[in-house]
Amino acid sequence: MHTVAILALDQVIPFDLSTPIEVFTRTRLPDGRPGYQIRVCAERPEIDAGAFSLRAPWGLEGLKGADTIIVPGTADLAVPPTSAVVDALRAAARNGTRIASICSGTFPLAATGLLDGLRATTHWAAADLLATAYPRIQVDPDVLYVDNGQILTSAGAAAGLDLCLHMIRADYGSAVAADAARLSVMPLEREGGQAQFIVHGYPPTPRGGSLEPLLAWLQDNLATDLTLADIAAHTGTSTRTLIRRFREQTGTTPLQWLHRARVRQAQHLLESTHHTVERIGAQVGFGSATAFRDRFKKTTGVSPHSYRRAFS
Repeated sequence: MHTVAILALDQVIPFDLSTPIEVFTRTRLPDGRPGYQIRVCAERPEIDAGAFSLRAPWGLEGLKGADTIIVPGTADLAVPPTSAVVDALRAAARNGTRIASICSGTFPLAATGLLDGLRATTHWAAADLLATAYPRIQVDPDVLYVDNGQILTSAGAAAGLDLCLHMIRADYGSAVAADAARLSVMPLEREGGQAQFIVHGYPPTPRGGSLEPLLAWLQDNLATDLTLADIAAHTGTSTRTLIRRFREQTGTTPLQWLHRARVRQAQHLLESTHHTVERIGAQVGFGSATAFRDRFKKTTGVSPHSYRRAFS
């Protein structure tokens, strides 16, 4: 039987902790036998889980001999794991144990150095912080999970379910994983990645910056077919000067800003109206429904129809 050790760190997020427990304990093989044995491990006898305290039946010694170790997320990303936890995870990695993180559990895993040079993900809201704190990691904020073989990471909350189902399929095949997915009331594979859940806002602009009036004008004219020359003419500057000022104050280009603003407005309309996709595309300034669908999927990872099904 495959042994899964779940490492409960201080301030563990209860949802992240319970996800692998529920998914793996409900997994059954074709002959009815359980597929996994679960160990909940902690460094200390009692762990703070926010709304309650947790007493784990295993200490760090429970990580030894496990086939898989899962590190759930914690509430305070600034608190590093202790040296004992780091040493235990590094020792497990040297022994070939599969190690996976859920949500912000990527941060304590990153502190071990095991993700250096690898692609990884975490909750989209913490992705920039992860990339800044650990520049040797290739952070991908758009995906639900990343499988590097021995080391795996997942995005926030429900993405832990996707990762667990992925590991079950790797261990026992698609049929067993599909049964586990049905018990979890989850599809075995979800369409798109984490990008569809990201709030695509606008790059920050210093209050009082020279672009503030222009950005307000662009927001009011999303439906207009604007070229770079049109925008420059409105500001009374050359396109070269416009691009330079945009990069200085927003970190992006005028047309990239405009595309992002149009997609964000389209998301709002898909969520709040029954307008057709074609009408929404025209409302936010795309010249054709095809151009709208292509840009929307490139930005969010899913089609407008799929986004509406998920969020309307």
